[in-house]
Amino acid sequence: MLVRTQKWIDDRLPVFTYIRREYGEFPTPRNFNYLWSFGGMAMLLLVMLIVSGIVLAMQYTPHVDYAFDSVERIMRDVNFGWLLRYMHMNGASFFFAVVYIHIFRGLYYGSYKQPRELLWLIGIAIFFVMMMTAFTGYVLPWGQMSFWAATVMTNLFSAIPLVGEPVLNWIWGGYSVDNPTLNKMFALHYLLPFVIVGIVMVHVIALHVVGSNNPLGVEPKGSQDTLPFHPYYTWKDSVAIGVMLIVFAVIMFFAPNFLGEPDNYIPADPLMTPEHIVPEWYFLPYYAILRAVPDNFIGGWIGFTLISAKLAGVIAMIGSIFVLALVPWLDTARVRSARFRPFFKWFFWILVLDCVILGWVGAHKPDDVFMESVSFLLIGRVATVWYFFHFLILLPVLSRAEPMLPTPNSIAEAVLGHTKGGGPVPGAASAKPMDKA
Repeated sequence: MLVRTQKWIDDRLPVFTYIRREYGEFPTPRNFNYLWSFGGMAMLLLVMLIVSGIVLAMQYTPHVDYAFDSVERIMRDVNFGWLLRYMHMNGASFFFAVVYIHIFRGLYYGSYKQPRELLWLIGIAIFFVMMMTAFTGYVLPWGQMSFWAATVMTNLFSAIPLVGEPVLNWIWGGYSVDNPTLNKMFALHYLLPFVIVGIVMVHVIALHVVGSNNPLGVEPKGSQDTLPFHPYYTWKDSVAIGVMLIVFAVIMFFAPNFLGEPDNYIPADPLMTPEHIVPEWYFLPYYAILRAVPDNFIGGWIGFTLISAKLAGVIAMIGSIFVLALVPWLDTARVRSARFRPFFKWFFWILVLDCVILGWVGAHKPDDVFMESVSFLLIGRVATVWYFFHFLILLPVLSRAEPMLPTPNSIAEAVLGHTKGGGPVPGAASAKPMDKA
């Protein structure tokens, strides 16, 4: 009966044929490692966030007089409300962590190179909308950190010449952060996840058109280089997702507020500014870049300010995301994977360290000092300069000057070239000498 029903539906709407072709028989490079499982993790977390968010929205009251109390009511009185909120709150942190690893994996293995430039751009668009969604969600609990983060971040629009003030007043719905602001944030936070779903669908379609990259950066040359996605990678992804869910459960049940700010459990008070306004951890590197630009950035040394520090900081913060979209054209090396780019590999890990330092700096006050000698503001400025130097200067130079190691002729040659005993695998292409990586 089930088979007949499936065939009846498939004859009229070939949904099962599509799923089997695109997620079952779809040819996938045979040398994927577990870093390629983070896309599936992100999909699962996105679904979890949407489902938990819809249920939470049924109990939330988007009004400045009741928002904080409605969140507390969800935590205390709604059946399993605490579970839903902790799932949603920590799910956002895990979503960003998974996406950050996904992006750095793409940078390391050259997944942005031809013919995947558009695929990369769509991924950056997803990341940008994610940031908008996370910011609007951070405002909704209407605690101290929510209110003042909304005040500080929305005030950045006032730095835009000519139209800054009207745009800021439109976002606020008045002349300060108040009830119209909270209602707009709630509406956007409910809407934007579905925008993410739409862009993710385009992202997946684009991926299935150009195919996946792989750790070697070598295009598959036939059936010997690929495996069907199911059952090989569905099971591999399931193992990775299972491990991620175990870590997620440990955080959610034993340390649910580890990644949050204690001040956000204090009701919003416009008359009391917190000692240190800090965003969520996944915004800290951009917060450090925003604060790193010195006063009178351009023009100050000749007696006037052409671009204020506030505007320059906004430009630098947005530019730190925009520069990621330019990577396919900044890195023109013919070799994709960092495995065969010895200098690029080391500079990549320096970039990762630089981003960690930016996040560390963003969590401290600008006037704090490190080891009683160096201010965090100075560290943030040096790290910001290196971030842009890596993408705008270093990548183009390495693309032209770096000596590349020889790459294998095919994936099968690298994966199946020799048996453990040293002899050739029957039917496998003979492997040429290549880098052990």
